[in-house]
Amino acid sequence: MPLVGLVALFVLLPIAELYLIYQVGDSIGILPTLLLLAADSVLGSVLLRTQGRTVWRRFNEAMASGRMPHREVQDGVAVIFGAAFLITPGFITDVVGLALLLPPTRALLLRMVRRRLADRVAARVAQSGAGDRPPRPPDPDVEGTASEQRPTPPPRLGQ
Repeated sequence: MPLVGLVALFVLLPIAELYLIYQVGDSIGILPTLLLLAADSVLGSVLLRTQGRTVWRRFNEAMASGRMPHREVQDGVAVIFGAAFLITPGFITDVVGLALLLPPTRALLLRMVRRRLADRVAARVAQSGAGDRPPRPPDPDVEGTASEQRPTPPPRLGQ
């Protein structure tokens, strides 16, 4: 399955992007299409700046309060990917990038990803039969001794 996903990502997606750009250019003209693609790249950089600051502030607040910033890190990764998709020319990647940059859709997408990953982890644990294995034997003890040594003072100059 990973090979199929990579083929789709690196072969089919660019072909679909070019086809859609061609269709939009055919409908509204080449100059408006290029301006639209340039405008969404600028929009991506502006959204990256604003959303990136918000995520960074929430990350720092979580660290200052002493809790692990799990969701903030996930939001940060989503914002980076969203901005990269928006800056990349093409309309399909723009829709995905916008969905990752806007907080309501980002939360929805991250919830779906977390649920899917949790299901995959649960399936792997169930498949491995982790409860059927005998317990691991304890690590063997290693005997040894230790002694404290005082450091020797450095030699004095002129002696």
